[in-house]
Amino acid sequence: MSAKFIDLFSGIGGFRLGFESQGFQCVFSSEIDEHAKKMYCENFGDKPFGDITKISEKDIPKFDILLGGFPCQPFSIAGEKKGFNDTRGTLFFDIVRIVKHHKPKVVVLENVKHFKNHDKGNTLKVVLSTLEQIGYETSWQLLNAKDFGVPQNRERTIIIASLDKIEFDFKKIIKKPTFSLKEILETENNNFEYLKKSEYTLIENPKKQPSGLIFAGYRNKKIRQKGVRENTEHLSRVHKQPNRIYSSEGTNPTLSSQESSGRYFIYHNKKVRKLTLKECYRLMGFSDNLKLIGTQSKLYNRVGNSIVVPMVEAIAKQVNEQLFNEKHLLQYKPQPKQLNMYDYLLENQTIYMAEKIHNKSFHLTAYASGDFKRYTHKA
Repeated sequence: MSAKFIDLFSGIGGFRLGFESQGFQCVFSSEIDEHAKKMYCENFGDKPFGDITKISEKDIPKFDILLGGFPCQPFSIAGEKKGFNDTRGTLFFDIVRIVKHHKPKVVVLENVKHFKNHDKGNTLKVVLSTLEQIGYETSWQLLNAKDFGVPQNRERTIIIASLDKIEFDFKKIIKKPTFSLKEILETENNNFEYLKKSEYTLIENPKKQPSGLIFAGYRNKKIRQKGVRENTEHLSRVHKQPNRIYSSEGTNPTLSSQESSGRYFIYHNKKVRKLTLKECYRLMGFSDNLKLIGTQSKLYNRVGNSIVVPMVEAIAKQVNEQLFNEKHLLQYKPQPKQLNMYDYLLENQTIYMAEKIHNKSFHLTAYASGDFKRYTHKA
């Protein structure tokens, strides 16, 4: 019998596709955005339940794995990075509420790269210590989409927690060679949106960055004056991502949930054009068979807010082999943890207490190097 999972903050189903590909079965999903729910239903045949804060943990069927790409905007560099001060950031404690009741074998969480640095690492510490306090062994790592056969430089913080003192080993995740953006581009499309030569400037001898990005030029938009340091006015055109142009010989930058116009420009075959909507979905690892419904702006929001499917498939494969394989579990021997400097500083400078009380308020208290902070949120 296949292990069962629930798909929280499900979006359009990227997590679900990845875990179903490895034989796991979805028994429940939840999503608050109406357009995402309709698109999810169109592709999977069942409509997600709504606001997770209004769903009783007792109404959720039994499951073995909790998947949760909880809202990244409170922690994202594209947002205001308010973290737990943002109502959406407190949804982690609804995950905890459900986990405490059901005690699933595995919890898999995803968030943006900058989640690990938010509030000087304290936010990540709260998440890990809270899961550990309710009986889970935790591990986390940054994973990049470009290492899983997708030409997008998209780093994400992945947290995996498991019961029975079994620690997930990220080193066993199988990665794939990085290839260039041109490999996933459409070859024929009568609706390519090309820029006129007068609308952009190409730079000479563009160099490939370690991320695989090749910055090729910029759109000739109006130069910004305010908020620009002296003698850097000429660079203001490239301060914003939608003005940048990247070569199809490299990778693409991170698709953003804040970009509803799809302003991702590439230099390909000696011309500059926007990526098509289909190409954006390919950059997230979705099949061309995925049914796209709704307005273009909504569809750009959905893809930028999703998770890269091939990366999830690789995670799901190792979750299956490491945490549901009886032979592996019998042979498992815990390895002594070696603290790195990041962990050492957190262990010695920060003590956290996170609690949820009956009136749906939570209080988060942090003592860091003698400083006292207290965050309060009422649902």
